[in-house]
Order: sequence, then structure tokens, then C-alpha cells
Amino acid sequence: MAWGVVCLVGAIVIYDGYRLLRTREEITSLGPLNSGGYAWETDSTREVMRNGTSLITLGIMMALPWPFVDSSSTPEIAVVIFDILLLLHCVWLMLPKRYAISRTHLFADGFEISFESLQWNGWSGGNRIVLQRKGWWIFAPLPVGGSLVDLEQVAARIEALQTDDWHLFATDSEE
Repeated sequence: MAWGVVCLVGAIVIYDGYRLLRTREEITSLGPLNSGGYAWETDSTREVMRNGTSLITLGIMMALPWPFVDSSSTPEIAVVIFDILLLLHCVWLMLPKRYAISRTHLFADGFEISFESLQWNGWSGGNRIVLQRKGWWIFAPLPVGGSLVDLEQVAARIEALQTDDWHLFATDSEE
């Protein structure tokens, strides 16, 4: 069972790392986009603020198996590898990232997420915008980090999506 968990966590961490490292290739320009979208990049400090809760959770997940290693007959090497994988995932969470918003999608953490699957509850300032994945209740928030200037641009565009005012941001003739 332990090795199955290690393999599953390993696959997730490797895939997430691959997706994150590809964002520079997928989001090549930063700032306002002709289509009305916007692309921006964060730094490690903002990513730590954005993912603070996840980092704490991963730390707890790393510590939790240790008191049960002997009583569960779990091989210690499996727990060590599990911890190394979670530590690598913590590194992924702290790396600077690129994000983008378009009329139909949010590009975050290396993934393209349709706005139809996200719920917007507004933004009142701060160091991140939190969208909620529909159908997941409180279990799947999607925080988006960045500088105040970048987050103001993103919030304005998400508001424009809600009010059908996206055309105010588009500069090309297709929008």
C-alpha cells in the first residue's frame, strides 16, 4: 500500500512540475494582450503568500506518517521517498509562475481552466485573488497571486466577463 501511495504521489508531483516548467513556453509575452487578455508573472515571495496554506498542509502530510511507521509495518524508505516528493512539490509551489487570463480561460499553475467552471466572488484587494471551482464547495479554491498592479488588471477583466464588458479591453478587431 505504501509503495502505491508513493508511486501515485510521484506521478502527480512529476506531472505538476512538468506543467509548471512549460508555462514560460506557453505564456510568452507579459502585460495586456490584443485580445483583451492579460499575462503576468509572480516572484517566489508572492507564491509563498499565495500558497501558504498548501505549504503548511504539505508539511503536516510529511510529518503525519512518522508516528505510525512501526505500528503499520510501513518501510521507512517509503516514508522518506514520500517526504522527498512532497518537499519537491513544496518547491514547485514556491517557484515564480506565469499566469494569463483570456475571455474564456484562466491559465494558472500550468493548466488552462475554463471560466465556466469557476465562480467569482469579487476581490477587495490583497495579495491574491481567490476563485472557487464550481461543484467543489470550499475544497477547491484557486488562488491567483501577483503584484497589486497585476491583480487589479486581472480583477477588472474578471469583472468585465461578469458584466459583458470584455470589449473594453480588446484592441484587435476580432473581439
